[in-house]
Amino acid sequence: MITFDLAIIWAGIIGFGIIMYVLMDGFDLGLGILYPFAPDEESRDVMMNSVAPVWDGNETWLVLGGAGLLGAFPLVYSVFLPALYIGVFLMLAGLIFRGISFEFRFKSKKNRHWWNRAFCWGSAIATFAQGAVVGAYIQGFAVEDFVYVGGPLDWLSPFTVLTGLGMMAGYSLLGATWLILKSEGHVQQWAYRIAPKLLLAVLAVFAIVSLWTPLVSMEVRERWLNQLHLIWIFPILALVCAGMLFRAIKRQSEGLPFVMALGLFIFTYLGLIASKWPVIVPPNYTIWDASSAPESQLFLLIGVLFVIPIVLAYTAWSYWVFRGKVKVGEGYH
Repeated sequence: MITFDLAIIWAGIIGFGIIMYVLMDGFDLGLGILYPFAPDEESRDVMMNSVAPVWDGNETWLVLGGAGLLGAFPLVYSVFLPALYIGVFLMLAGLIFRGISFEFRFKSKKNRHWWNRAFCWGSAIATFAQGAVVGAYIQGFAVEDFVYVGGPLDWLSPFTVLTGLGMMAGYSLLGATWLILKSEGHVQQWAYRIAPKLLLAVLAVFAIVSLWTPLVSMEVRERWLNQLHLIWIFPILALVCAGMLFRAIKRQSEGLPFVMALGLFIFTYLGLIASKWPVIVPPNYTIWDASSAPESQLFLLIGVLFVIPIVLAYTAWSYWVFRGKVKVGEGYH
């Protein structure tokens, strides 16, 4: 009789939902971070119009991942939320301000500059908070008997500030390569100019975090030393993507830079998973420790297996419908 480990299946589902959110919402958050540096207001119109039809659908993966995490791994919620209340609040507040700015910016003439700021600061704060949460996950949490015993600001440290800034640089790189794909003329040329600088910033943070991580996480250090030949394949592949990205920008390719930027994120993410697996609440609790009852996981799994194909289908359809270049003076109003 074939048996299935529901904890592993759910870990795969949650992991898939997280990377889908990072990739799909990352580039529109990145555009928000780049917003104040755009050459003119027409460029800002193009930037916002390029993501306006799809940004809310991109956030479906955040809802799906969060709801699935609560149902399948309740220990994660009981530890992460007390540990990260402030960071999660900042992320949600940033996403709210970023979201409403889509509607109000195009309808407001007198106060448009305030909605430009809301789009920029909402995107920057949400992105920084996401990066800081990743850094806090790498650091680990003070947990005793499945209860968080640390303070409300333990998540904020020099290391998490660095990972927050690194996420801002990474999302900005995704945004710039997306703009290369979706724009033309002077807007596209501006994106070509800033993309290599953003790539260098990402690689610099990548190098510092790689050197710093073994110092803040003993289990990662041991994993890296004991499985060096397996784990380091992911950063090597990430660097290959970075090299191809730089080359594609220099050749002024339109689609390849965005694909390589996605690859850079995917292999970095896989490297993080390989460094921590199967720990889900660092430093000690695995996916099996954090799991809900098998009956609950099975019940939820049946629903998710219907939902995910539907989400993938309407996401693909929306991107297909709004394919092509976004031109100055055209788009979302």
